[in-house]
Amino acid sequence: MDKGYTNPEVLVTTDWVAENKDNDGVRLIESNEDVLLYMTGHIAGAAHIDWIRDLNDAIRRDYLDPNQFAELMGKNGIGRDTTVVFYGDKNNWWATYAFWVFKLFGHPDCRIMDGGRKKWVDEGREMTKDVPSFAAVDYPVQHRADYKIRAFRDQVLDHIKADQPLVDVRSPQEFSGELLHMPGSPQEGALRGGHIKGAANVPWSRAVAEDGTFKTADELRGIYEREKGLSSDQTVIAYCRIGERSSHSWFVLTYLLGYENVRNYDGSWTEWGNLVGVPIENPSAA
Repeated sequence: MDKGYTNPEVLVTTDWVAENKDNDGVRLIESNEDVLLYMTGHIAGAAHIDWIRDLNDAIRRDYLDPNQFAELMGKNGIGRDTTVVFYGDKNNWWATYAFWVFKLFGHPDCRIMDGGRKKWVDEGREMTKDVPSFAAVDYPVQHRADYKIRAFRDQVLDHIKADQPLVDVRSPQEFSGELLHMPGSPQEGALRGGHIKGAANVPWSRAVAEDGTFKTADELRGIYEREKGLSSDQTVIAYCRIGERSSHSWFVLTYLLGYENVRNYDGSWTEWGNLVGVPIENPSAA
């Protein structure tokens, strides 16, 4: 089914995964919010990428460095020419986060299994608890291209001054300042509630259909463009609380709708809500 995406090749179906999971040139990666979920069962041959342990620096609030990334790839049998297919829980929320980190290092062929873990399970497909082992390979050290797809605090400030669009992908309650974290989660991490001045609220989950797959391009344009006024020729910054939900919206705008200048502000509200003197709008405090 043609859904009208600008880059349809970046998505693969569960059928495609079933047919290609044993292909030596393909590596499946499961990445979940629940880091223990992988051990309860996963697609045969899938490696596990723990977003805390594997992708983040243990001390600094930053990502792994180029040498660490090369080591992570090598031990998972991923070469520079390997097709890496990500999937996970929460409608691929964390799969797109891992995808985004891989793109910080410019890995060429990254894809998402449309529908994620939910669709695979709902279709009754086989799962295993066996943890695969991979022959180590040499992966060349790649410098991170942060400036291309990642926004930092000062760049966000410049973005505001230039009156460029920001997309806050958190829940409406977080956007309004009523909550500091997702509903049902501990309300911690920021001293102030609200949103970055001028941001539009488009919760990340609006991009997903009931079966966990992405909505059609026309439906997505209806949300982002006809409803919120974005256009593909703009420079857009997306953010959430720590940059994970906004990686999902970054993926939608960049790959499914073909926006060429979208960056993920991974400092997000945990950083912005703790800064002194930055522009914040908090309707709940009015």
